[in-house]
Amino acid sequence: MNFGGFFDIEKKRKTLKDLKEKSESPKVWGDPKLLQKINQDISGLQKTITEYDTIFKKAEDALVLLEMSADEEDETTFQEVKKEILDLQLATDKLETQKLLSGEMDLNSAFVSVNSGAGGTEACDWADALFRMYTRFAESEDYKVEVIEMTDGDSAGIKSVTFSVEGPYAYGYLKSETGVHRLVRISPFDANAKRHTSFASVFVWPEVDEDIEVEINDADVKVDTYRASGAGGQHINKTDSAIRMTHIPTGIVVQCQNERSQIANREKAMKMLRAALYDLEVKKRQEEKDKQNSEKKLNEWGSQIRSYVLHPYKLVKDHRTGFESSQAEKVLDGELHDFVQEYLKMLGSES
Repeated sequence: MNFGGFFDIEKKRKTLKDLKEKSESPKVWGDPKLLQKINQDISGLQKTITEYDTIFKKAEDALVLLEMSADEEDETTFQEVKKEILDLQLATDKLETQKLLSGEMDLNSAFVSVNSGAGGTEACDWADALFRMYTRFAESEDYKVEVIEMTDGDSAGIKSVTFSVEGPYAYGYLKSETGVHRLVRISPFDANAKRHTSFASVFVWPEVDEDIEVEINDADVKVDTYRASGAGGQHINKTDSAIRMTHIPTGIVVQCQNERSQIANREKAMKMLRAALYDLEVKKRQEEKDKQNSEKKLNEWGSQIRSYVLHPYKLVKDHRTGFESSQAEKVLDGELHDFVQEYLKMLGSES
C-alpha cells in the first residue's frame, strides 16, 4: 500500500529535515523572529507527517486483520475491520483537507470571538453553545484553547467571549466560521415551549507573525481599563487590570482580561489588534479582486452563513456551500470537519 505520493509525504519529510537543520544554525539563533517562523513550519509539517504515519500503520494492520478474517471466516473480526476502514477514511479526509490550506496565514494559530445577538437569555445560551462547539473541535485537533475575555449573560450563557486557538492550521480550519450563525429550536427558557430563532456572530482572525509589520498610530487607539469579571480570584476582582482597545478609524475593538497584570493584558490586546488589522487589510485586498465574494467576508447580522435547526427537524446547513448534515448534535459537539472541508473546496474552486 502506498498513498504517500498523494500527499507528497517524502517531499514533506525532506523539507522537515532541512528546516530542523536550519533551526540548529547559530545564524538563525541570532534572529528570534526567523527562528519562530521556522519552528512554526516545523510544527505544521510534524503534525501532517505524524498523522500520515499513523494512518499508514493502521491501514497495514487493517489489511492483516482482513486477511485473517477471510482465512478463518471470522465475521466478528471482519466487522472490526469494516469499522477501522471507516475511521481510516475519516482520518484520510482530514489529511486531504490540509492540502487545501494554502493561504498565507492558514498555518497560524487563531483568535476567535463569539457575540450573542438580540434575544436575551436565549441568544446568550446560543453563544455559549457555539463556544463549546469550537472548544470541542479544538480538542479533537489537539489545539490549546485560552480564554482571553468573557462576559457572562445576565441569567445564563455568555454575551461574548474571545479566545485563542493555538496549533498548526488553527486559522486555516476556523476561518470558515466567520459570520452569523442561526439557531432554531424549542427554547428551554420558554415556559410555553415555543420555537425560537437566535443569532450569534463569530469572527476569526489569524495570529500575526512578529515579522509582519502593521502600522498603528497611537492617536488612533482608545485604551480603556476596567475591572475584570469571572475566574481569577481576588486579584482579578479588585484591580482595574482588564484592557479594552478601540481602533477609531476601523471601529475594531479588542479586550483582554485573563492576564494577571494590566501590562500583560495591554500587550495581549495590542497583539490581537495587530492581528485584526492585518486580517482586515487582507480581506480588503481580496474583496477588491473579487467583488462577488465580498458577502462571504463580512460579519453582518443579515448574512447568516449557517443554520442549525433542532425543531421541528434536525439539520445543519451551510448557506455558502450548500453542504448539510442531519447529525446536528454531533456538529454542535465539535464535528465540523465536513463543513470546513466543503468551505475550503469552495475557496479552491474560486481561486
